[in-house]
Amino acid sequence: MAGPIRDSLREMHFASSDTALAAISLAINSDAAYRKIIDQSATELVTASRCRSHESGTLDSFLREFGLSNSEGIALMCLAEALLRVPDQATIDSLISEKINEGNWGAHKNASDSKLVNASVWGLMLAGKVISAPTTSETLKHNWLAELSHRLTEPVVRLATLQAMKILGGQFVLGRNIPAALTRSASTDILCSFDMLGEGARTDADAERYFESYKQAINTVGQNNTASTVSDAHGISVKLSALHPRFLESQRDLCLPKLKEKVLALAELASHYGLGLSLDAEECSRLELTLDVFEWLCDQPSLAPWSGLGFVLQAYQKRGLEVAIWLSEQAMRRPQGVMVRLVKGAYWDSEIKIAQQKGLDDYPVFTNKTHTDLSYEACAATLFSCPQIYCQFATHNALTIAQILQITSDSDQRFELQKLHGMGDLLYAIVSERYPQVTVRTYAPVGQHEDLLPYLVRRLLENGANSSFINRFLNSELPVAALVEDPLARLTTPYGKDPTHIPIPRDIFSGSSPHWLAAKGADLDARPTATDFESASRLVSFHEHSMFAPNPSGADTICDVCCPTTGESIGNYAASTLADVDDAVTKAHRAFPDWSRLPVGERARLLQRVGDLLEENSVELTALIAHEAGRTLNDGLDEVREAADFCRYYAAQAEGLLGDALALPGVTGETNQLRYSAIGVWLCISPWNFPLAIFVGQIAANLAVGNTVVAKPAEQTPLVARFALRLFTQAGIEPDVLSVLYGDGPNVGTPLVDDTRVRGVSFTGSHATALTINRQLARRTGPITPFIAETGGINCMFVDSTALPEQVIDDVITSAFRSAGQRCSALRVLFLQREIADKTLTILEGAMHELIVGDPRRLVTDVGPVIDRRAKEAIDEHLVHLDKTATLRAITPVDHTKYTGHFIAPQVWEIDALADLTHEVFGPVLHVIRYDTNELPQIFSEVRASEFALTMGVHSRLRGLHDRIRDEALVGNLYINRDTVGAVVGSHPFGGHGASGTGPKAGGPNYLKRLVNEHTVTDNITALGGNTALFNLE
Repeated sequence: MAGPIRDSLREMHFASSDTALAAISLAINSDAAYRKIIDQSATELVTASRCRSHESGTLDSFLREFGLSNSEGIALMCLAEALLRVPDQATIDSLISEKINEGNWGAHKNASDSKLVNASVWGLMLAGKVISAPTTSETLKHNWLAELSHRLTEPVVRLATLQAMKILGGQFVLGRNIPAALTRSASTDILCSFDMLGEGARTDADAERYFESYKQAINTVGQNNTASTVSDAHGISVKLSALHPRFLESQRDLCLPKLKEKVLALAELASHYGLGLSLDAEECSRLELTLDVFEWLCDQPSLAPWSGLGFVLQAYQKRGLEVAIWLSEQAMRRPQGVMVRLVKGAYWDSEIKIAQQKGLDDYPVFTNKTHTDLSYEACAATLFSCPQIYCQFATHNALTIAQILQITSDSDQRFELQKLHGMGDLLYAIVSERYPQVTVRTYAPVGQHEDLLPYLVRRLLENGANSSFINRFLNSELPVAALVEDPLARLTTPYGKDPTHIPIPRDIFSGSSPHWLAAKGADLDARPTATDFESASRLVSFHEHSMFAPNPSGADTICDVCCPTTGESIGNYAASTLADVDDAVTKAHRAFPDWSRLPVGERARLLQRVGDLLEENSVELTALIAHEAGRTLNDGLDEVREAADFCRYYAAQAEGLLGDALALPGVTGETNQLRYSAIGVWLCISPWNFPLAIFVGQIAANLAVGNTVVAKPAEQTPLVARFALRLFTQAGIEPDVLSVLYGDGPNVGTPLVDDTRVRGVSFTGSHATALTINRQLARRTGPITPFIAETGGINCMFVDSTALPEQVIDDVITSAFRSAGQRCSALRVLFLQREIADKTLTILEGAMHELIVGDPRRLVTDVGPVIDRRAKEAIDEHLVHLDKTATLRAITPVDHTKYTGHFIAPQVWEIDALADLTHEVFGPVLHVIRYDTNELPQIFSEVRASEFALTMGVHSRLRGLHDRIRDEALVGNLYINRDTVGAVVGSHPFGGHGASGTGPKAGGPNYLKRLVNEHTVTDNITALGGNTALFNLE
């Protein structure tokens, strides 16, 4: 949906802080007298609270004692989020033992104002009652709790810790279900907005379960409602991601109709009972979809008489003020107005990481707390200025409360303050005493303790950090004036100066050595960026790529290039001949002396220009990759960025490596230096699955150090290679320095490898082809030829019972099925701990059913085709074998009538053992094996015996398991609690060993050293008259 205000908020999505704050400053009352009143009010609230600090609530005390600033707080967070979902006693015991040993618990004894926190010393509250702990006068060793757990029997410690976590969960959660929450709220006489715990749906069954849960909650609360107005009644908060498993911008045509239907049903039910219902805030990428749903609800006739339609606004978003203006516009269209809860935001860390991963120009959120505080004040003033908005100001900050009280002081318009259950109790008790006319509502989580994790983590990140108000609120050593300092007074000029020193996303490597600029990306989850990108890619003309000029020899061997999506020819090329091979190597050999003598800084500048050109042509390149290689638009864009990163990274690495000589130690009277020089002509053989990134990366590395290059791209993807070659030429790389030959391995690759003028070979492809090249090089006479090979792997992931199921499902799908499983790093074997296997597979089956298999040129597509008919036939042959020997556990539906290309449905098969899989299956086929924890040593031996050693993943909250797998040194790349694909240049040097490759790792600090010769120069300086430096020593 469009409109001037929607356009304005889109412009602010990734605006600079300077731009956002310039608008915000205009919405804030900067009058000195006005701000002095706020300061006085805030000071009084803090001072009064500190005088009554002994009344502080248990959860506030917990956060002060065990925040994120100490290892004990982190250990507790891990226990609380994982322990209650672990089904087996052995893993429970391991988790308890590990986390107990991670902290200095003795330092916390009697350190809190809370008797409960002191009695538990982090959580073993029941154990403290079972046996006598040391008295306060005894010296407490820092590991006393670990020793205590060994002295007690395991069942006692286990039960005590489980109970402790349930007690802790009870501090965060109002009730396990709505009836319990209503009973508890009635006993304490609090007004609530109930939040049903649980992360976003992964399956349609999840979504239906959450929908029924919301309906039941509304019915239960409504049937017990005695309030005469919506603002005096309990309310419900709804997460749209819980109501549809594909609540994503790319899937909006699919999800919005179903979402609207469900939300309207819930809203009509809430309206019937006179309750408020708010659309909860989620990640920034989901804001536009939430606005779409909310605007549609505003227009529904059935909701016109209802005043309880609510929206949750996050002030930490740079577009927060524009959203507040938009909400005011929506409110004025409704006779009954709307409700808006203003929060600061709870996904900050993930928003920062996502922006950095995508290489965006800036962040969607403020990176400085002062700026968020100012945004909150501006949004509050804007919302309250609209008479049709019932404002709900959520905060635990005394200064923010003082601001709200001042903003609302000259108006009779109703509003309310909101707090999280269990937090800010003391502060709000004082607020209620001093301002009895102000309504206070509690945001109250409801759900099972095992659903606590994401909520707990967000609350701890929001309120457990050292800089948070709650963490410092009752710290008497901190002056009150410092705690309530006016954020407007702290605002620097220019506005965007950020004292947190978080670099903008593309500058995250600016502090590394060497430093380089990260590749520019685009947020394909942002509207209209995604729409524009998809539309532009569809308008790309492939005519200029479809036919190569005749080759120099005039040969008439013309080869077709086929689109894997349709199976149809999209172009052709003239295959290189033996004469072309000889000509290319001759030119590269002749060009080597001049190119290698060119100053390394000049070569680096040319490669940086190539990186710039790749970014400038990102849309066309992404479209061509989708067209020729069948990769989705997201994958293609990532590949363009990786290619640009290779250019800049290797340019920076080369300047450091080939710049000044490295001085080495030695005896007095002589100097020792290590220098590097280029080797000569280098052959680069690249694959079709990364037709741009690996092609460019191999070439850029060699050009950077001074080698000349003859490159042979895969015969399936010559069009992408030709486009890239054009960019190298445009940047200033002479044709003789870089030649590209087209054709298959036997006719082009083999004679290139045989040419003794080729002094080194880089290859990425199959293990079998690598062995062939290695043997071929070994038969050559003359110098031993360096060979860098990166092949595939039978890549495994281990998931134990402490892992978060939703995170596992997301990462398994990404690892196994992104790029149709055609990555050498793709997940091939998933090891599931037996106790969680059935549950995990059930969720995985449902999540896979939601995947879209289709045209990779559409953003809606999750999985595209495999590369060609031969690849499909090889996978089909394996599937026939699995059908006889394994059990099918999940498969994604595919409409084969829509496409004539080479599509394989993503699928999961359960096998008995790793030995059942004898080779890498290069496609969207995942194998699953159940395991018992006592079988891990044997499984590790089997992994090592396979001789493949590329990537591995582990999902576990047990640091001991992480360390154990790391120390086994089974693979080149180990990924912990994340997916196993998408290695980033400079951050995740990529490559394996054994059957998976030779090393060194691409995109790492050692790669260039394999492409050069080393020279040591030792100079006996005493031969020229003695060592004068020695005589000058005193």
